Amino acid sequence: MRKPSLVSLLAATAVVGASLNAEGAESGKQKRNAVFSLIGVDKDITLRRMVVHSARQKGTVLFLHGFPETSYVWIDISIALGADYEVHAFDWPGYGLSSRPAVEKFSYAPKDYADVLHSYIEKAGIDRSNLTIYATDIGALPALLLALREPDIAQRIIVGDFAPFNRPAYMYESLQSLKAEPAASKTRDYMNKTSNEILENAHRRGLAPHEQFEIPAEVKEDMKRSWSQGGLTTADAFYHYYAKFTRDQDFLEANLSRLKTPVKVIWGEKDIYINKEMGLEFSRTDARISVLPGIGHYPHLQKPELTVREIREAPQ
Repeated sequence: MRKPSLVSLLAATAVVGASLNAEGAESGKQKRNAVFSLIGVDKDITLRRMVVHSARQKGTVLFLHGFPETSYVWIDISIALGADYEVHAFDWPGYGLSSRPAVEKFSYAPKDYADVLHSYIEKAGIDRSNLTIYATDIGALPALLLALREPDIAQRIIVGDFAPFNRPAYMYESLQSLKAEPAASKTRDYMNKTSNEILENAHRRGLAPHEQFEIPAEVKEDMKRSWSQGGLTTADAFYHYYAKFTRDQDFLEANLSRLKTPVKVIWGEKDIYINKEMGLEFSRTDARISVLPGIGHYPHLQKPELTVREIREAPQ
């Protein structure tokens, strides 16, 4: 059976986004549309992005997703913030409906994701002076690497549940194994074979039965239908990210004294993928930290209202 094209998948996405918006109420009984489109950031990479426009802008928020997510995880949060903020999110290369160039052209390393982030901000015409970047998991290290290079890239950066330093002891066993061969290739193969289980249960791990939660069906379906595109899977992109992960972690740690952009850290107390001790260690570099009781690796999915509150209460 012929696979649907990227354009047809994007059209389906836009329809789903519109139907979700029809369900979402906002203050003043207004409705906001989460608009999906494609934006080219260089000759090899086109990103699927989501934008929620606002007539009363207090600023701009740019959300960066983690593994195995797509920009869909931010829809409800973005609509909730849309009354006061212009909100952006995009799929990283290798995720969702964004490009998946051959690794010879794009390494999928954190440093190269930092370049993609920079290009997106430029191409989208985002005003840096009142920009909040909210980045989780694989999205956080690229945001910080970019801030090292360009301290004015954002007014503030909020990061969480990621691995800024090379501390494998704080990491889940399968993540440790991705840091070096031959274990990394074996882990990639296993993740590709068990993709359905990952998408069904990744967000539940580490939580007691009464704390577990369901993610919206539309979010899960978007992750599932976009797992494999153009011969490269989400797990493949994750594997390539980790191939240069230690190098980029070490670079961040060696240059932390140059990090001038204000940083806030958010961490799930029950995150089993990246232990909260990693966040506590990073916070000793002058970053403020909030450890969220009863929350796992995906705070924005488990308690999205906390993410909305964090943005709204951030100093302007």
